Amino acid sequence: MHLEFTLLPIVAALFLPGAWGQSGGSSSPLGVVVEAMNITLPAGSRAVLPCHSPRMVWTQDRLKDRQRVVHWDLVRSSPEYSVERVLDMSPGARQRVYNGFNKGRISIQDSAFNDGNFSLIIKTVVTTDKGVYTCNLHHHYCQIHQSIQIQLNITKSVRKERRYWDGEKTVFVVLLGKSVALPCVNRRSLWREGLQEDQQQVAHWDFQPPGVRPDRAARLVDLYASGERRDYGPLFGPSKMSVQEDAFTLGDFSLSILDLKPLDKGLYSCHLHHHYCGLSERRIFRLTVGPPLPSVPTTAPRIIQNDVPAPRIEVVEGPRVVNVILPEHRGYFVQHLGYFLATFMLLAIIVVAVIVLTRRRKKRGLEYDLRRLDHGNMISGGEMSLDCTELRTCHQEPMNSDHKNNQLKERDMVKDCNKDFEKLWK
Repeated sequence: MHLEFTLLPIVAALFLPGAWGQSGGSSSPLGVVVEAMNITLPAGSRAVLPCHSPRMVWTQDRLKDRQRVVHWDLVRSSPEYSVERVLDMSPGARQRVYNGFNKGRISIQDSAFNDGNFSLIIKTVVTTDKGVYTCNLHHHYCQIHQSIQIQLNITKSVRKERRYWDGEKTVFVVLLGKSVALPCVNRRSLWREGLQEDQQQVAHWDFQPPGVRPDRAARLVDLYASGERRDYGPLFGPSKMSVQEDAFTLGDFSLSILDLKPLDKGLYSCHLHHHYCGLSERRIFRLTVGPPLPSVPTTAPRIIQNDVPAPRIEVVEGPRVVNVILPEHRGYFVQHLGYFLATFMLLAIIVVAVIVLTRRRKKRGLEYDLRRLDHGNMISGGEMSLDCTELRTCHQEPMNSDHKNNQLKERDMVKDCNKDFEKLWK
């Protein structure tokens, strides 16, 4: 079974057919779409379209005294900020005043939950009554909370006594010692007695075949909290569709469909209306019927003749190796690409450094050769110069005579060379 959940009306309007969005607005009388779901099941199977709402469990409101509460609070800003509960009240119970000084002086009408008038009556106003009063109405079963604020100021001048709106709340300026009634009126049926709640709750299922407009959808069944049920058309029946008998007791209005067929595909909508609480919700299901599942072949049981038990064969199960291939993450390629680029940049920096150093060495060698050449030119252009050929001729003369003759010859040659040097120096 394949389920796709979309819980918001906006998502439903994007992914589902246009009929969903047309019937899901908050201003539509059909109710607000709170859930949308796609369900695909094979033909011949059983479908359950879930529709649950704890707020539709009307049996929870049997103890109405605990479900509805009204209380007045006082916020003082001077001499220091403080919040004080003045009184509270529930249907069928006496009002409770929290400050002994206010007993008999501050009250609410006993018929507040009958006529919806929860105004606070203050007799003989004193200076300590100054502050912001808040009227809070709570209905725990319907999950409704309302409040209204009224500011009370005390004056000693008759001319300053008045009532006005300061942009956020109503302001009462009351003369010291006078009585005042701070208004808090809500006449909705939610806060008043005498209404049968089981007549205010209705649930029904609609079916919209493909190509049919929402306003042409067929009604399948109506359910009432009083126990009444109405079935419409041949589609809904005990052998085809059903809803639990104790739907309002459990808050479960799920629709069960047996033996799915291609004609059952379409849009199914569950409408929940609670007029007592002001609730109107709608849940939509798009049902698609696929091909039937293939039949599973059955194998005949093995029959052992002569009631002889089969020999027991012990099979040693070897270790199982499971190869799991995990798909590469997108970051894996990016990481390796980063490694490659970093390596390439490092090599490029090294090559550039080698080239720069080589060029500097060649430049220094060229400058050194030029300096040597300039130094040689300076020596050749000066007064000092040596004729190396003459020196070589003095030393290159062969010496193959006797030892004495060689010594004499060497002396003569030294003398001659000295003379030549003197000539050159001169």
